Amino acid sequence: MRKPPLDLEPAVRDPKKLATTGWTLVAIMIIGGFLVMVAYNKWSKKQSKDDRPAIVYRINQEKDLRMTRQDGKIVDLFDLNGKVILLNIVSLNHDGPASLSEEIMHRMAEKYAGNDQFALVSLVIDPIPANQLDETLKNEAAHRNINLPQWWLGSNEMQTLHKFIKNELKTGVFPYYDQKAGKWIYDTSIILVDKNRHIRRAVVHQKRGGQPYIATFDFDQAKEWDGRGVKTGTDLSNTQQLEALLTDTIDRVLAEPAQAP
Repeated sequence: MRKPPLDLEPAVRDPKKLATTGWTLVAIMIIGGFLVMVAYNKWSKKQSKDDRPAIVYRINQEKDLRMTRQDGKIVDLFDLNGKVILLNIVSLNHDGPASLSEEIMHRMAEKYAGNDQFALVSLVIDPIPANQLDETLKNEAAHRNINLPQWWLGSNEMQTLHKFIKNELKTGVFPYYDQKAGKWIYDTSIILVDKNRHIRRAVVHQKRGGQPYIATFDFDQAKEWDGRGVKTGTDLSNTQQLEALLTDTIDRVLAEPAQAP
């Protein structure tokens, strides 16, 4: 090991230089923070004007949902890949909560009739015995005027279906049977899936500025707001406004290209 020279002397600290260095670092931090804040404000302002439908989640192809359809065929949800899909959940034994969303689905089916890039899917959450499934779906589809090829009425084994609803459709309520009430509790919102398997939601700008509101297509909630007298600031009710928002969002995602799987 080399020995240090014997003539080394301790460094003498200059308080003025140390103070200058310290204040310089503080100034750099302040200026840097200010520039970051300015950049963020510019980004935030730009984002607040971006009205493209929000992407919530991309449905995992490895966790695709296989179902029995009203014509008795076994199909996969990904058979509709490349199409815009409107999807809702129904209970055949207690379909009251989903009646409004189904009414909206029927109007969308009529509006986009003949558009081969648009499809609808209704998922039945009730447990149905395997030997009764084909006939039940066939009869219910006829009763509800859910017609192929545009609109599927499908179901699967209960645990598989409910897991897909929770993990892939990102619903606000996980389906469960309320023993006390004697009915299924489930999310009645309409779910919009684009051509590339992304779940999309509408972007609503705030009149007073700030970050936009990301809207789900929850028509039961909109109906509740109407019942409480909540105003939209337009001539439309909350349910009418949400339906117009849904139509606009569908049009926007229909105009987007489909990408390779």
